[in-house]
Amino acid sequence: MIYGKIVGGLLGLLVGGIIGLVVGVLIGHSFDIGLAKTLQFGSPENIERIKTSFFETTFLLSGYLAKADGRVSKQEIEHTEQMFTQMGLSTSQRQRAIELFRQGSASGFQLEAVVSAFLQTCGPHRQLQQTMMLFLISLALADHKIDLAEHDTLARIAMLMGLGNAQLEQLLRMAQAQEHFHGQGGFMAQPGTSLDDAYAALGISSDVSDKDLKRAYRKLMSENHPDKLIARGVPEDMIKLATERSQEIQAAYEMIRNNRGIGK
Repeated sequence: MIYGKIVGGLLGLLVGGIIGLVVGVLIGHSFDIGLAKTLQFGSPENIERIKTSFFETTFLLSGYLAKADGRVSKQEIEHTEQMFTQMGLSTSQRQRAIELFRQGSASGFQLEAVVSAFLQTCGPHRQLQQTMMLFLISLALADHKIDLAEHDTLARIAMLMGLGNAQLEQLLRMAQAQEHFHGQGGFMAQPGTSLDDAYAALGISSDVSDKDLKRAYRKLMSENHPDKLIARGVPEDMIKLATERSQEIQAAYEMIRNNRGIGK
């Protein structure tokens, strides 16, 4: 690509003569490199690579996390089986997911190498790392609690993915609160759910203004929109799991909205 060099060179020549031309070409060259990388990242071939990496890394890290406390619990196995069912995996995909889960739970698993490979593939889209962490947090909450070993493992994975401790704690609080809006009867406030749970599910405080409430809600819904997740490289098989979060967020928002008496 040469558009950046041409534009930069012309502007530099007009502003600073020959020296400006040289500087402008150099700046334009940097722009062309950045643009090329962006276009390459969004190519169909690269999106497919990201989908494969996302699928494989999710189940590798799920196995690693499940073994964090020394054993894979019955609830974690059942939760993983439920994931398979919700995703509608084919027989071969199911076998591959089980194989990856076992690899992740085996002794000697190379966590740093796996996360590094995932980051190299997924590029600059930070939302992919956050979506991955939400899948792992969901697994850790299979027994409705997160023990110390699981928390330490999640913190280690988050650190390797470039997510700070504050970000992880926020995701944990939101995920635990969102559980209050998902039961056998569907996506709604479950018995014993409080307004504090609803605010925590959206990651906001109870003294937030109506305007900021709507802004936070719309941001979360946008981040979890199926089309955007697919465009970033989340496999279609895993979209149903990701969009369940949107329904929990919507139920929490409806509880707050009804309490405040505000419109949609």
